[in-house]
Amino acid sequence: MDWLWIAVATCVLTSCSVKGDDWWREYEEGIRHYSKEALNKGFPEKTRPASFRHPLFRCPDMSPSASVPSSVEFVKAADIKVIAALGDSLTTAIGANATTVLGIPIEFRYVSWSIGGYGSFQDVITLANIIKLFNPNLLGAAPGKTVHGMQAHISETGFNLAGLNFEEDWKLLTILMGMNDICDYCKDKALFSVDNFIHYMTVSLEMLMNEVPRMIVNVVQIVPMQTLREVQKPTPGCLLQRSFCSCLIEPVTGSPELRELVEINLEFQKRLERLLSSDRFFRDDFAVVLQPFLKLADPPRLPDGKIDMTFFTHDCFHFTIKGHEELAKGLWNNMFQPEGEKMIVSSFSNPISLICPPLEHPYIFTRPIAAKSGQSQLQCEAPSHAAIFLLLWLLVGLGLM
Repeated sequence: MDWLWIAVATCVLTSCSVKGDDWWREYEEGIRHYSKEALNKGFPEKTRPASFRHPLFRCPDMSPSASVPSSVEFVKAADIKVIAALGDSLTTAIGANATTVLGIPIEFRYVSWSIGGYGSFQDVITLANIIKLFNPNLLGAAPGKTVHGMQAHISETGFNLAGLNFEEDWKLLTILMGMNDICDYCKDKALFSVDNFIHYMTVSLEMLMNEVPRMIVNVVQIVPMQTLREVQKPTPGCLLQRSFCSCLIEPVTGSPELRELVEINLEFQKRLERLLSSDRFFRDDFAVVLQPFLKLADPPRLPDGKIDMTFFTHDCFHFTIKGHEELAKGLWNNMFQPEGEKMIVSSFSNPISLICPPLEHPYIFTRPIAAKSGQSQLQCEAPSHAAIFLLLWLLVGLGLM
């Protein structure tokens, strides 16, 4: 029952942003006007050759602590025993290694920036593969692929935790959510409001804090989305952008609708910063850290200023492996930078260089500036009957009950 609370928090966090069958309808509508030849046209520059290898990444200190740390402020990379992720289609790496438009519905989870466990660091750079250099026995990394909206055994997502000591082992969770809410904002401004997003984020973090011991939560700042309108090409895949994020793509440049969405995007960022700038989610064995590296990120560009399309999948919206690797490196670097000194990426045009944990502070930075000597222990109510029902519904849908 220990991981019940993580599942409940997951349900609450995603309950207002899951698209489900709508995604498939939008995808099928987007491709139905194109010929078989157009849909099967390959784009090898968007995939990773099997023979590709990164140079090995080494640091002066890659050892675990002499004993399992009891404080969240003294957790080294090698002390992390379990990795997990919550997010949308960017977290599931949808289309990330697809060779054609028809491969967009495939979730290449095993190369996802925050959770992918394919091969080793030399095969693909993900947060999990970086941590595996420090702890080769890391649990939770996604081992394979799934298909969007289709049932899959939970073990295919990486949720195989045999050998976990729930009370003693340190866990690392990465959350990146909110882009779907912005993409659908114009369709229902109440449902996809900033207030709703912050409410569900708060409830979920409170559940995790009160029920899951020894956990560090990375909350990644939402990317500014307006420049994604520039990611365009006259291909069947790129036209899917309009289906997946119509509130961003359809408004005319300079229109009141677009200006409102840009302001909403900024408000999502501001409110998330406000929520996580205090010591509300900080205690001896738990911390939530806002990782801001995406706050000002501009899409990768070529020397002539045009968008580098090799970073984007066939739908001109999600990232290829090349993009996922830059996200993984940005997140890793933020984890070992203190609040106020964290790297913020202005553009992905220049590859991010990985840093090693500082020898003078080889721990993941978790203590917020606002934290005082006596941290307040926030209490929250038990999950409602509705949340428990939602969890049971999810488990039935996954075929686990």
